[in-house]
Amino acid sequence: MGVHGAPRVDVSERESEVLSAIGEHLSNVQIAHRLHISVRTVESHVSSLLRKYGAANRRELVAHAPDAASPRSARPILGIPASPTSFVGRERERDAVLAALGEPGLVTVVGPGGMGKTRLAAVVAGGTAASFPAGGAFVDLVPVGSGLVAHAVADALGVVERPPTPLVRTLLDRLSAGRALLVLDNCEQLVDEVGALVAEMLAGSPGLFVLATSRERLAVPGERVIRLPPLPLASDAERLFTHRARAVDPEFEADPSAVSQLCADLDGMPLAIELAASRAGSLGVDGLRSALDDRLRLLAGGRHHDPRHRSMRAVVGWSYELLDPDERSLFRRLSVFVGGFDLDAAVAVSAGMSRSTVADLVGRLADKSMVVHHRQAATSRWRMLEILRAFARDELAGAGEVDDVGRRRLAWAAQTAADLEDRIGGEWRSEFDAVVDDLRAASASAGPAPDPTAYRLARSLAHLTFAKRAFVEAREHYRAAADRAGDPRAAVAELRRAAATAIAVSDQVAAFQLLLDAAALAEAAGADDLHAVALAEAVIVTHRFSVGLTSAVPPGRASVLLQQAAAAADPSDLRAAAMLAAARAWERGADEVDPDLARMAVDAAQRVGEPHLVAAALDALGIAATRTGRMREAHRIATDRLRIVESLPDHEPSVAVEMVDAHYVAAVYALCAGDLPAALAVGQRPGVTDPLGEHPYLGLQSVQALALSGRFPEAIERATTMWDDWRRNGSPVQEWLSPHAAAAALAHGMLGDLEQFEVWRTRACELARVDDPAASRYLAAFSAFVDARVAIHAGRFADAARLVDRAFAGFRRRWHESYARVTGAELAVAAALPDASDRLAAAAHHGPENDWAAACLARARGRLDGDPAAIAAAAAGFERIGARAERACALVLLPDRADEGRAELRRLGCAVPRPGVA
Repeated sequence: MGVHGAPRVDVSERESEVLSAIGEHLSNVQIAHRLHISVRTVESHVSSLLRKYGAANRRELVAHAPDAASPRSARPILGIPASPTSFVGRERERDAVLAALGEPGLVTVVGPGGMGKTRLAAVVAGGTAASFPAGGAFVDLVPVGSGLVAHAVADALGVVERPPTPLVRTLLDRLSAGRALLVLDNCEQLVDEVGALVAEMLAGSPGLFVLATSRERLAVPGERVIRLPPLPLASDAERLFTHRARAVDPEFEADPSAVSQLCADLDGMPLAIELAASRAGSLGVDGLRSALDDRLRLLAGGRHHDPRHRSMRAVVGWSYELLDPDERSLFRRLSVFVGGFDLDAAVAVSAGMSRSTVADLVGRLADKSMVVHHRQAATSRWRMLEILRAFARDELAGAGEVDDVGRRRLAWAAQTAADLEDRIGGEWRSEFDAVVDDLRAASASAGPAPDPTAYRLARSLAHLTFAKRAFVEAREHYRAAADRAGDPRAAVAELRRAAATAIAVSDQVAAFQLLLDAAALAEAAGADDLHAVALAEAVIVTHRFSVGLTSAVPPGRASVLLQQAAAAADPSDLRAAAMLAAARAWERGADEVDPDLARMAVDAAQRVGEPHLVAAALDALGIAATRTGRMREAHRIATDRLRIVESLPDHEPSVAVEMVDAHYVAAVYALCAGDLPAALAVGQRPGVTDPLGEHPYLGLQSVQALALSGRFPEAIERATTMWDDWRRNGSPVQEWLSPHAAAAALAHGMLGDLEQFEVWRTRACELARVDDPAASRYLAAFSAFVDARVAIHAGRFADAARLVDRAFAGFRRRWHESYARVTGAELAVAAALPDASDRLAAAAHHGPENDWAAACLARARGRLDGDPAAIAAAAAGFERIGARAERACALVLLPDRADEGRAELRRLGCAVPRPGVA
C-alpha cells in the first residue's frame, strides 16, 4: 500500500530512485548528478511521477517518497551466473571471503583451475546482494581481450561511455553511489590491466568492494588474498562426489572407502570430482578408478610440476576419450567460442552436420558435463568451463582442424554481426551482448590482411559498438575494417567513419590524422575524388572542431591541404564539390566564416541530397550569421538544422556528431536572439536524443538561460555540476564551458553574494585557460556583460567607465555581444556617465536582433529620459521572455509599481537595490 493505505502506484525502478531523491528535497540537477542521467531525463521522470500519483507539484510528491523505500529501490548485482546444482562444501572459505569483505577494498580468491573459484564467488555475491544497495556486477573476463577490461565492466554494469568523460570516470560515478560490489572472475589472463583498473577504481570510490578470482594475486595495495585449496578429504570431497553422482543416478551407492580413494586420486579438485561423478551411474566407482588409473600413471612423470594440474588433465582426457567420434569432433570445434554459443553457432562450426544432429550432440555433451547449459531469455545457450575449453583447443590443434574451424567461425561471426546490424533501431542489444565477446575474438583472430569476410565483420562490429556507445572500441573496429577492406574506396570510407567517431569522443587530433591517412590511401589508389574529400574534411575539422588541434596542425597547414584538395577534385563530382565548398567556408576559422561561402556550401550540400551534409553546412551558415550580427537568422538556421537531424539515424558516426552539435548550437543561438524560452526548451524537443550517452556537458548550456531568466539557484546548481564534472574529468580543455561559469557569477551577483561572484569569475577564466576574460573568444563578451550587470544591480559605479569600455570592445566571437553592449549602455546611464546617450545610440541596432536586448534598451532609455512608459514597456518585454528578475528590476524604477518589483525580487532571493539603482 502507498501513502495513507492507498494502493501502491506502479512505478519503474528509475522512477522509484527519482521519487526517493525528491523525498530528500534534491533538485533536478542534484538528482541527475546522483543517478548519472541528464537533467531532461530527470524532468521526464518527475512529470511521469506527478501524473501517476495525481500530484499537483513536487511538494505533494514528497509525501509519496516512502513508497520508494521498498527493496526494489536497491540495485541488483548484475550477471551472477546461475548454477543448476547446489553448493556443496567450501563453507570455511565462504566465511573467510565474507569476513574479508567486511570493509571496502579488494579481496582476491586465488587457486588453480578447477578449484571452484567462480562458483564460490557467485555464491558469495548472490548471498550478500542485500548488503550492497548500490548494486554491482559479476564480470567474466575469460572472453575479454586486452585493453577491453574497462569496457567489459561497463557492459556488465549497463554503463555507457559519456564523451568526453573518460570511461573509468563514468564507472566511478556509477560505483560511487553507495556500497557496491564488483566481482571480476578469471583475472589471470589480464592481471596487469585488471590490477591497474582496480587500483584506480578503489582510489576513486571509497565505498567499492571488489571480489576477484585469479590463479595469481593482482598485486594491488591493500589486497586481501584467500587461497582456495583442494576440498578436504574424508568430508567435503566425498560429499560432493556422492551428491553429484546421485543427481545422475538417484540410487547410487558405493563403498565409502572406494569413494575416498577416488577423491584422493583426483586431489580433491571439485571440477575433477564433478566430471568423474557424472559417469558414476554407468561405470560405478570401481569402473571410474580403473578408467582413470592409466591416465594418472601416464601423467605422473609429465612436465607439469603441479600434480593437481596433471590430475585435472587426466580426468578431462579420460572424459574426452569416453565420447564417441562425433561428440569428440563437436567438442573440439566448440572450443573456439569464448563467450558461449547457441545452436546456430554450433551448427556453423560443425563439420557439415545437420542441425538436428548438432542439437542431439550438444545435448549429449551437456548430459556428460562437457558443456554447461543455460537459458538467456527464450534462447538456449551453452558454454565450456575454461579448463575444458583449454583441453579442447589442444585437441583441435592436434587434429589439424584449427584453420577450418577458424574460417567457419569467422563466417558465422560476419553473418551474425550483419544480421544484428540490420536490426539496429529495433530489438538487438540483448542478442548482441550475448555474442559480442565471440564477435570480438573472431575479428581479432583475422589479422590485418585484406579479407572480404573479416572486413564485413569489422565493419558491422564497428557500427554495432558505436550504436552501443562503445566509441573508443568502435573507432578501432573501423580502423580494422579499413585494413581488411581490400578496395581502397571502401577503406577510405571506414577511415572517415573512424574520424567521425574520434570527433564524437573529442579526440580531434586522432580525427585529423585519420583523415590524412584516408587522403594518402586515396591518392595512392588514384581515387582523386576521395583524395579531395578526405583533405577537405581534414580542413573542416581543423577549424570547426579546433579544440586541441592548435599544436597538432601548424599555421598554414590547412590552407595547403585545401589547395591540394582543390587540385585533386573533379568539378563535376557533387560530393567533392560540397566538401570543398564547406572547407572554403571554414578556411579562415570559425570566427571568420564568410556568409557567401557558407551559403555556397549549403547549396552544394543540398545538391548532393544527404541531410547530414546539409546540417553540417548550415552550421557554417549559422556561424556566419552571428559573425555579422544577424542573431535572429542564426536562431532560425539552428532551429532548421535541429529539425533536420531529428529524423536521422543517431547510430551513424557522422550523424551523431551533427546531432550533438546541433543540439548545443540551437540553445546557444536561441540565447543570442534573446529567446530564453526557446533556449530552455531545446532539450525538451520531441525527437531530440543524445547519441553520445547523456553527454555530461550538453545539458548545461541552459545555465545561461536560467540565469538570464532569474532562476538563479537552478543556474548555480547546474554550473556547480558542470564544474565538478569538469574537475573529475581531469580539467580538460573546454573553453566553451566558460560562459556557463560566468552565468553562475551573474546569479551570485544578483543574489547579492559578491564573494561567490568573484569565485565564479575566477572559475570562468580557469575554464577558458586565461588570466583576463577579454583574451577568450568564448568568454570575453559574456563576462563583460556579467560585470556590467552586477555593477548596476549592486550600485557599484566607481569603475563604471572601464566596465562600459569593456562592454563596447571588439569581440572575436559575437554570440553575447548584444548583452554586453546594451548592458554597458545601461550602466553608463545608471552611473550618469557623460557619454551615456552616445552609448545607447551605439547599442540600438542590437534591439531588433535580440528580445532581451530590446527590453534592456527600453529600460535604459526610460531611465535616461525619465520616461515611465518606456520602462513599463521594458518590464512587459522581459515578462514575455520569462526574465523575471529583469522585469522586477524594471518595476522598481516605477514609483507606482516599485513595491511590486521589490516583492518579486525577494521571492527570487535577489538583493533588492536601493531606490533609483536596479
